[in-house]
Amino acid sequence: MVMKTILVLFGGRSTEYGVSLQSAHGVLSHLDRARFRPLTVGITREGRWLYYSGPLIRLEDDTWHQADCVPCTLSLDFGCPQLLLLDGSNRRLAFDAAFPILHGKNGEDGTVQGLLELTGAPLIGCGCLSSALCMDKDRAHRLVQLAGVPVPRSALFTAGASSEAIEAAAAELGYPLFVKPVRSGSSFGVTKVTAPSQLADAVADAFANDRELLLEEAIDGFEVGCAVLGNEVLTVGLVDEIELTQGFFDYTEKYTLKTSAIHCPARIPPEQAAQIQEAAKRIYRALDCKVFARVDLFLTPDGRVVFNEVNTIPGFTAHSRYPNMMKGIGLDFSTLLTRIIEAGVGV
Repeated sequence: MVMKTILVLFGGRSTEYGVSLQSAHGVLSHLDRARFRPLTVGITREGRWLYYSGPLIRLEDDTWHQADCVPCTLSLDFGCPQLLLLDGSNRRLAFDAAFPILHGKNGEDGTVQGLLELTGAPLIGCGCLSSALCMDKDRAHRLVQLAGVPVPRSALFTAGASSEAIEAAAAELGYPLFVKPVRSGSSFGVTKVTAPSQLADAVADAFANDRELLLEEAIDGFEVGCAVLGNEVLTVGLVDEIELTQGFFDYTEKYTLKTSAIHCPARIPPEQAAQIQEAAKRIYRALDCKVFARVDLFLTPDGRVVFNEVNTIPGFTAHSRYPNMMKGIGLDFSTLLTRIIEAGVGV
């Protein structure tokens, strides 16, 4: 079997830069080095592309960019994917496929995916269109609703909208509600608003993260997730459940679990789990997802499954939700990564 060189991208200019370093460390630590040779490129917070050849431990404390780096860029000649080193050597490092492990804006929103598609390299993950759609909460909800899966009631506003119009829409939706940037990850800029007096600050926070925001009804119930893997034939992991004791599953809770817990498998009957898995597959296909993604939904007290969002590049630490859902069906981390790469490369 011929060894494949995989371009692995990490870091990035989004607010989720630190999460990307953790995920990249997890992936690179568990990659089958007998089959895959990583070509690692870090993107700094400022947007500099650096070919990195140093130890993985430097990703954990964010010192990777201080040594063992060479400025680089992609060669955009189609059909010959290469990394061009900008150290005066004119060296070109060829790769067989690209695996972006980038969370949030400029990494998970279709921008990097479009750039990589210009090279013709197989993309390990969702493509440009599906990445952009899944990052856009409003457009994703519209398409998923057309596919027959219920979505929360919401109202869309663009920066510059009058406070009166926003207040009127919030009153119609009813409190509590969520104020969300349309395009943001890891719950950055998301606020749960329980009273009209909190609305203005929440709106300002959302607009600080994006030019559009959603007012979205709070769904009575709890959040569940489903890991999906594949292209034509889909594999789904165990359904997990987020147990909250207060607030909502914001950035702090997602990465510290201070007052919440994740149960995998979810504490629900098998028939409900199967219903969630089928909804996840329908959503995955409706949004043109490829290779892998995590679909997040709500389960209401009366048994309704309501769409929340799709995470096209979920966390990839050993303790992240996506690997744990797949571990529950017998795919350990290394095997899962091999399956993901094979799905992207088309092996």
